Amino acid sequence: MVSRIDRKKVVETALCLLNETGLEGLTLRRIAKDLNVQAPALYWHFKNKQELLDEMATEMFRRMVWPRLLETGPERDGPGHTWRDALLDSCRGLRRGLLTYRDGGKVFSGTRMTDESYAPPTETFLRRLTAAGFTPHQAVRAWWTAYNFTIGLVIEEQSVHPDPGEPDGRDPAYDLGDRNRRLGERYPLAALAGYEMFGDMEAGFEAGLRIIIAGIEATAGDAAEG
Repeated sequence: MVSRIDRKKVVETALCLLNETGLEGLTLRRIAKDLNVQAPALYWHFKNKQELLDEMATEMFRRMVWPRLLETGPERDGPGHTWRDALLDSCRGLRRGLLTYRDGGKVFSGTRMTDESYAPPTETFLRRLTAAGFTPHQAVRAWWTAYNFTIGLVIEEQSVHPDPGEPDGRDPAYDLGDRNRRLGERYPLAALAGYEMFGDMEAGFEAGLRIIIAGIEATAGDAAEG
């Protein structure tokens, strides 16, 4: 019998179970079973599942590659490293980090950070944009737009490829050949859309980011020059 558990142990166990059960199957009862305690013991640390998800998202953030990249951003910056590169680096790192957890996008979306670990990398990144000529408002809007695109795409990507241990595995519901057979003759463009949306997800992610960057350049005026 485990005589003592703490918040960190509960979160570590929950993150491990997440890859086995997915978000829907992750329950306090299942976590307690893996910790060899009774479920009420967990309520000393988390009042409900949402509080646990908030702490899980915060721990996921701490572990991600992208905040470390952002924290060392000024050292990495050189004449050829632009604000565009910084935005691409951060969103790519966020996507990579979330894809290591089953339903990582869903866990991260809509949760609240439980400490201020997000503040230093966010501050560093926004300073990178303001140093390039963006106003603080423009910098935040640029990041927030790219961030939400990344989260949304990861949620979709993890619906198509739910198992992080098998990134090439595909949910049968997203059988593109079957979709093409059903739609191709009557709705050829809708059939083609399936290959674009659910085919090469990484290519779609990269293309979408570049569309966003082009939009930022088009709307930020002189700021996009830096």
